[in-house]
Amino acid sequence: MPVLRLLDLTLPTPIENLALDEALLEELDEQGGEPILRFWESERPFVVLGASCRIHDDVHVKACADDGVPLLRRASGGGTVLQGPGCLSYALLLPLDWHPDLADIRRTNAFILEKMAEVLRRWEPGVTFQGISDLAIGGRKISGNAQHRKRRAMLFHGTILHGMTADLIARYLKVPVRQPDYRAQRPHEGFVRMIAVSPKDIKDAMAKAWEADRRLEHWPESRLQDCMKALRERSSKD
Repeated sequence: MPVLRLLDLTLPTPIENLALDEALLEELDEQGGEPILRFWESERPFVVLGASCRIHDDVHVKACADDGVPLLRRASGGGTVLQGPGCLSYALLLPLDWHPDLADIRRTNAFILEKMAEVLRRWEPGVTFQGISDLAIGGRKISGNAQHRKRRAMLFHGTILHGMTADLIARYLKVPVRQPDYRAQRPHEGFVRMIAVSPKDIKDAMAKAWEADRRLEHWPESRLQDCMKALRERSSKD
């Protein structure tokens, strides 16, 4: 298997950062190439809905409006999340023929998240793969993840909470209607927690585990505007 290229790049706005994940996926799907590991962390909080989530089911809309917190909708599945400072975002852009366990959604979740759990067990031995696509410690979520699959490539992206507090999440997000069984209807304050590790240490350990030892020098800037336009249109719909 080819080693991954590494892109540690945070763009100025939330929509640009989400759109870059999608632009990287489009380019890999259409043109092929080597897999990519990307890291980013927004300087401002924003809400991101999964492709099929409903705003009024998941979001405290007034609090977001009062605080100027953007509401965006990604192309991947999964639930609604708050991203921003204290929430490390990562993305794996992978050709579907890169590994046999990328053949379907469930196998991909297990393959990637077991590897991610092993990385984080360096600091927290109790990290486990929970639900459909979460990582947790003692039944409390530290990472949510989602996929977007195309004909020849896929995007697997997620978040790791290292500094974002549950009370901030609770200000902007409702307890979701759809939730994994292990949540057991707990409020955010009783369900999520942080992992006490610096983002630099997490990134270094992840890059080593995925053998991402070559920097990606060029990214698809020409596709970014089209992906941002599509994301705006998607985000305007409930």
